[in-house]
Amino acid sequence: MTFEDLDLIEPIRKALKEEGYVTPTPIQQEAIPIVLTGSDLLGCAQTGTGKTAAFSIPILQGLYRNNNRRGIKALVLTPTRELALQIDESFGAYGRHTGIRHTVIFGGVSQVPQVETLRRGVDVLTATPGRLLDLVNQGFVRLQELEYFVLDEADRMLDMGFIHDIRRILPLLPKKRQSLFFSATMPPEIARLADTILYKPQKVEVTPPASTVELIDQVVYFVEKDDKKALLVELLKDISIESALVFTRTKYGADKLAKHLNRAGITTESIHGEKSQTSRQRALSNFKSRKSRLLIATDIAARGIDIDLLSHVFNYELPEVAETYVHRIGRTGRAGNDGRAISFCSPEEEPLLKAIQKLTGKRVRPEELPELPVKAEKRPVVSASPAPSSQSASKGNEAKRPGRKRRFFGPSNRK
Repeated sequence: MTFEDLDLIEPIRKALKEEGYVTPTPIQQEAIPIVLTGSDLLGCAQTGTGKTAAFSIPILQGLYRNNNRRGIKALVLTPTRELALQIDESFGAYGRHTGIRHTVIFGGVSQVPQVETLRRGVDVLTATPGRLLDLVNQGFVRLQELEYFVLDEADRMLDMGFIHDIRRILPLLPKKRQSLFFSATMPPEIARLADTILYKPQKVEVTPPASTVELIDQVVYFVEKDDKKALLVELLKDISIESALVFTRTKYGADKLAKHLNRAGITTESIHGEKSQTSRQRALSNFKSRKSRLLIATDIAARGIDIDLLSHVFNYELPEVAETYVHRIGRTGRAGNDGRAISFCSPEEEPLLKAIQKLTGKRVRPEELPELPVKAEKRPVVSASPAPSSQSASKGNEAKRPGRKRRFFGPSNRK
């Protein structure tokens, strides 16, 4: 099947050709015809499956054919600023020949330019929940003319604590509307939320929840926590790793690792919620344009990142929630391309690895550690006292021997 087989209007087909799109992904093949018929949709799809086009293309077609009234006719809610920007860019790319007006609003920046754009009139609004409620309360956003409502990344909305905001937004929407609901996973609370939003929805489940992309080669290095930095620097000597996304658990850890890698001569940016919107966008732009080789991110900051042809993802620290691993490695191996997910597992993280393997039903292949440099050890302060015994002296000399190979450990090697 190609996009030519999906009964799309010429302005959208023309834009897709300009973008180089020929073959729709599985979720696009299933979802686009459903949305074009006017049915509500429940989509269970991982990051990187092409779901943004799966809802933006049919919405653009519907608005193009029936765009008589003024006001916001389509609302897309998404949890992060980065994802909101990328969804808005998609509406611009696919709808460039339709005349459909679109914009994006999110917090962390001045609302003045956003309000000015809204006053000029838009058809499609992509928003984060907090900024949307702010502008609704100020009277700058009116949703009475809404025809389409999209809730994207619903499970991440739950993780980030936005569910209460969603419940405040729902009463503001017209009862007569078409609703599209997307989530990578479907825990009970998300399923209950979907029941309150959707009316007789058709379900599209492209890949089962918690399944991992088959094209991704998944490996793990069992390594002591203090040796992770040295291991990452060693692996990055491989010039075939042109760009990689590195995940840490904390904002502090992301910044600390970025400083270490930059000192090692590896151009690196970090991105997390404490950084300003300007610095986040600059870091993302530098990474996409290959000015930076690495981008280090926390899970929440990275959820909206969409980067073509990303060959490697590093789990510098394993996530505490197993399903997050699926979201992380879904950044690579997209659009039929190969990808590699490399995880570092310290002894205390082994239970997290077991949980990931149980969830995915797939064993992550262990790799043997390369030779790592030995850190210089501080000499003990020696006072005027008797000479050490020959046994302790030999231990001290052993500790100073260069070029030691770190012990490869893992569950299979432990007694």
